[in-house]
Amino acid sequence: MKAILFGIAIAASTFTACTENPTQSEANNTDTVNTNTVATNEAPSTPSTNEVVTHYLHLKNALAADNSKEAATAGKAVVEAIEKIDAASLTIDQKKVFDDVKDDMKEHGQHIGDNADKIEHQREHFEMLSNGLYDLVKSLGSEQTLYKVYCPMYNDNKGANWMSEVKEIKNPYYGNKMLTCGTVKEEIK
Repeated sequence: MKAILFGIAIAASTFTACTENPTQSEANNTDTVNTNTVATNEAPSTPSTNEVVTHYLHLKNALAADNSKEAATAGKAVVEAIEKIDAASLTIDQKKVFDDVKDDMKEHGQHIGDNADKIEHQREHFEMLSNGLYDLVKSLGSEQTLYKVYCPMYNDNKGANWMSEVKEIKNPYYGNKMLTCGTVKEEIK
């Protein structure tokens, strides 16, 4: 009798083990499939200038509207956005350009942010910030079309560039004094 009970116990244990394996195996396969799906659906980490460009354009538009307080807010946001760019995701050439411009761009953005009551000072730093942004966008790209615009009269007729999201001229260096002074020099896609 003991032998029969022992045999039944072994048979039940074997049956239970056999029926659990496919279920456990299916659970493992589901986990693997889900993990692989998540991994393949994630976007690869890429350098993004989008946030920098967004805040720069906000800054440009504030200066064109002669709004130094709004320009200060946007200048600080440019600094924060530059700090978020993941330099580890850049190619060697992109990293070189980024390293060349990031500190200057942050410095000029900070000057703009710290001088909410000095629009002419903000505009001086905006000129240098614009040069850095141009180099950054040319190297890392941008998801939106931008236009490099040139004002020949700024800085005692030495001229200056800025980036715009539209072809319509709204001069950030002169604001309402000469809002339409400038020409589009380049389209960057």
